[in-house]
Amino acid sequence: MLTARVRALPVGGRHSGVRTADILGNVTFPVVGMVGGGQLARMTHEAGIPLGIRFKLLSDTARDSAAQVVGDVVVGDYRDLETLRAFAQGCDVITFDHEHVPTEHLRALEADGIAVRPGPDALQHAHDKGVMRAKLSEIGVPCPRHRLVTDPADVARFAAEGDGFPVVLKTVVGGYDGKGVWVVRDEDGAADPFLAGVPVLAEEKVDFVRELAANVVRSPHGQAVAYPVVESVQVNGVCDTVIAPAPNLGDALSAQAQQLALTIAAELGVVGHLAVELFETRDGRILVNELAMRPHNSGHWTQDGAITSQFANHVRAVLDLPLGDPRPRAKWTVMSNVLGGDFPDMYSAYLHCMARDPQLKIHMYGKDVKPGRKVGHVNTYGDDLADVRERARHAADYLRGTITE
Repeated sequence: MLTARVRALPVGGRHSGVRTADILGNVTFPVVGMVGGGQLARMTHEAGIPLGIRFKLLSDTARDSAAQVVGDVVVGDYRDLETLRAFAQGCDVITFDHEHVPTEHLRALEADGIAVRPGPDALQHAHDKGVMRAKLSEIGVPCPRHRLVTDPADVARFAAEGDGFPVVLKTVVGGYDGKGVWVVRDEDGAADPFLAGVPVLAEEKVDFVRELAANVVRSPHGQAVAYPVVESVQVNGVCDTVIAPAPNLGDALSAQAQQLALTIAAELGVVGHLAVELFETRDGRILVNELAMRPHNSGHWTQDGAITSQFANHVRAVLDLPLGDPRPRAKWTVMSNVLGGDFPDMYSAYLHCMARDPQLKIHMYGKDVKPGRKVGHVNTYGDDLADVRERARHAADYLRGTITE
């Protein structure tokens, strides 16, 4: 496990990254403004509570996951600049649980003197896959072969330049959890991605052994920490299970993945949490698939399996506080997502899982249950990987209703 610390934080005195003029009673702790009301914001708020951090939330609706638990909620449209400006008043820093805020709005906030972390120069690499691929190629990061394409005929030309079809097509903006991604097997099948009216990126279909993720956190003054590299198991384009650390990953490749993520964070000027999704290829290489500049599903295991969670370290980073220890608490930790099934009332199943496995950690998001929707996750940990995986899988499947005993 690699932990990088660049330029030690000065000890003593008040740190310039934290404003103390905004006083509530005798409390002189900062206010973090979170744009986006999903489960990532909910869990980031939870991590800030023991740190004494106050949260202000900009949420699409009052029913969003985080809006149910944060005390100071503004319901509004993050795509409206004046809404963002009004929301930012009284916040020491603005951060995000998604990458969809228009870049020009973030630049306007910075021009107003508002601390935005990660900043627009960094965040555009998570917002736009075309920009991301161009920058990663420029700094020498290993990626799948790729280029922007204009129409199905251009996709066919891209395929012919390499090993032929199949080819992966991605809309450069707006995709997540398998949405905005197509695997096409011929020119005729390449039409749908262009219907969205946004640029399309073509990539070679990588022959990979498994998917990995390297999670790092970086602060404004350059301190950075790296979590153990994990294996991420995808089902139908959605993260199903995360195993920490990735089983049977050699020390050299693990260190390479961590260093790659730390390098990307530094080169792109990331502040906060960065998830680097990776392919481990059959010939022993790693290639960068996607970037996320916020807490990430591949880091949910850290809530119960690491000394300092990704959420707590994200809060620390955006406030330029000293970062916490990312080392694991147990030999193995497994996270399994709980997806909605055909049974909208999960409460009785929830009680059963708690009684069956007292060590099980269940995290529910307060969402209405819909088939295929992420409504929670479970974490298990221990010394026996097979046992830890079985416990996580049983709980997730029982909560969903795919098993009944």
